[in-house]
Amino acid sequence: MPVVVPERRKPSLADGLRNGLPKLVLAPSFAIILVFVYGFILWTVYLSFTTSKMMPIYKWGGFDAYYRLWSQPNWYVAMQNLAIFGILYIGICIAIGLFIAILMDQRIRAEGVLRPIFLYPMALSFVVTGTAWKWFLNPGLGLENTMHNLGWESFKFDWLVNPKMAIYTVVIAGVWQASGFVMAMFLAGLRGIDGEIIKAAQIDGASTVSIYRRIIIPLLRPVFLSAFIVLAHMAIKSYDLVIALTGGGPGNATELPSTFMYSYTFTRNQMNVGSASAVMMLMGITAIIVPYLYSELREKNQ
Repeated sequence: MPVVVPERRKPSLADGLRNGLPKLVLAPSFAIILVFVYGFILWTVYLSFTTSKMMPIYKWGGFDAYYRLWSQPNWYVAMQNLAIFGILYIGICIAIGLFIAILMDQRIRAEGVLRPIFLYPMALSFVVTGTAWKWFLNPGLGLENTMHNLGWESFKFDWLVNPKMAIYTVVIAGVWQASGFVMAMFLAGLRGIDGEIIKAAQIDGASTVSIYRRIIIPLLRPVFLSAFIVLAHMAIKSYDLVIALTGGGPGNATELPSTFMYSYTFTRNQMNVGSASAVMMLMGITAIIVPYLYSELREKNQ
């Protein structure tokens, strides 16, 4: 018998609208992102190669802004502070977040109450966090003054006004805000692990420490990587927390690339140098995100 091929139905106007509606809805958002994110990134890159001062000047200046940037002592201070802040901020947040997540994973009764408490700081803006910790760590108003009023006259905690220790107050405030968010990431990862694997290890006589060290923590590798990416991104672009807490001081003791960029762009009227520092920050974020995306895409293709 001859095979009857059904006649292909011509797409109607309704089908065209149904297929084109998602594109139509997403088009404004796509256009806004294209212009106000990637467009301004390209504009900033171009400004870094110009002679712009107080206002944008589209006269080509070559690599002069980058040369001047890397000749600034403040830029090296900002990079050093970023290294201190980033290493401590990421390391402590991951350690505290993992520890709290492991405790919360024990199905404690108060989990429903504790989870919002740990997550609450992340709901606050960095300005609120910086201001609150500025009051708390101020020697004349906060912890030190309270201890003196309680009779502990020898107590001293002046990190906020100590140039050698001020950067660590930024670490304290940042860790307080972000560690609960990292805890939530690890807790979600722990709840996603197949319980049969853990039961099999327990039947084989593995201790709890061995199960976490050899099974659970290696399975949390994607969570570790995601937490690192998020925290590194937040560390590089930290601005409002520093401004609210220390204002970049005392002196330039808590200067970060983000505060350096703002200062040179809008205060010192060296827009090309500020743009060059912004490009350096972008390169730092790109150096972190691109390997992450590459590893994720490679795993999906395997």
